[in-house]
Amino acid sequence: MSRLKERYEMDVVPAMQKEYSYKNVMAIPKLEKIVINMGVGEAIQNAKLLDSAAEELALIVGQKPVVTRAKKSIASFKLRKGMAIGCSVTLRSERMYEFFDRLVNIALPRVRDFRGLSSKSFDGRGNYTIGLRDQLIFPEIDYAKVSKIKGMNVSMVTTAKTDDEARSLLRLLGFPFRS
Repeated sequence: MSRLKERYEMDVVPAMQKEYSYKNVMAIPKLEKIVINMGVGEAIQNAKLLDSAAEELALIVGQKPVVTRAKKSIASFKLRKGMAIGCSVTLRSERMYEFFDRLVNIALPRVRDFRGLSSKSFDGRGNYTIGLRDQLIFPEIDYAKVSKIKGMNVSMVTTAKTDDEARSLLRLLGFPFRS
């Protein structure tokens, strides 16, 4: 069992039950999944960029990404329906907790001038999304092998009903919110 899941069961569950006075343990919010998206718009001209993005994403999360394709054609972007334009990974259970732990304790502190993340990036249903500007903050990526800096979106999907519940869940899990 990962140390974050153990922390959730030992520390977070009793604290959330005390704070929100849940009667049933199953009503306590938890992390359901983490979705990482990497959009590579330049893959329209150069397909090798998408391959390198998929390899780097696989190194970061430890799971092979799915190549995402365009849903409709957009003439001004020279984009046709069905063209490969990005890659995505959905993490659940053990891999999700391991990635969350590495993101919070290793990757985010490596961001230049890091003072914490905004607590306003919730979607109204208890899910939190952050955008990372480059993949070099993860120690798995070798700086010499990177051809182009690519950003990614990381979405944490929780079972919380409100943003306040999700905010306190992520804070108790160690998420670095700006104070």
